[in-house]
Amino acid sequence: MTDKRLKADLHIHSQYSMDCQTPLDKIIKRCQALGIGCVAVADHGTAEGGLKLAKIAPASLTVIVAEEVLTTRGEIMGMFLKETVPSGLSLQESIRLIKAQGGLVNIPHPFDTFPRSGIGLEALEEVARELDLIEAFNARSPYPQPSTKALDFALKHKLPTSAGSDAHIASEIGNAFVEMTAFSGKEEFLAALAKGIIRGHKTSPMVHFASMWAKLRRGKTKNSLIRGQDV
Repeated sequence: MTDKRLKADLHIHSQYSMDCQTPLDKIIKRCQALGIGCVAVADHGTAEGGLKLAKIAPASLTVIVAEEVLTTRGEIMGMFLKETVPSGLSLQESIRLIKAQGGLVNIPHPFDTFPRSGIGLEALEEVARELDLIEAFNARSPYPQPSTKALDFALKHKLPTSAGSDAHIASEIGNAFVEMTAFSGKEEFLAALAKGIIRGHKTSPMVHFASMWAKLRRGKTKNSLIRGQDV
């Protein structure tokens, strides 16, 4: 591990999420403009966005291949993935598949009930020993209570905490990040994260309309292609 510091936005989305239209090249440009040196691309139900961005990203941008996985108990995040983890499985099976490929298990926006699917305290306690980190600040979470609960849980179980913008449009990237030491690999990442400083601010709730529009647009495109129509 070096002494170089970087800003790490550890939860963003790309055009590979059903509710996001942000191309990979726009992610790179936004990070360069803001001095973001690391992103975790955690698309819904697929690791493809992170895998592809990792191939084209400049040396100045570290890409963590991640995925938001919808389990039967709510959403979890796999990080440092090599391939997609299927959605719709049990919480325990999803964690097993993440670990089987050498990944880390993170919990995004825990305790959120709207508009996302936090997994809640009961489920968290059941798998606490299998978790590697927990998201303590999500710029899209509208209320402060979930962050407070996440911090309390992290302290109780001695887990490092992460932060992310949960960006679904490029302008959101960098709204939340961890200022941390540069790292190489998942072990150094966890060590650097444990000493990192969470920074950022809440995003306007209005951005959720952009996500809804992207989802509707994606559905319209799919239906039109099925019917053989132009969009």
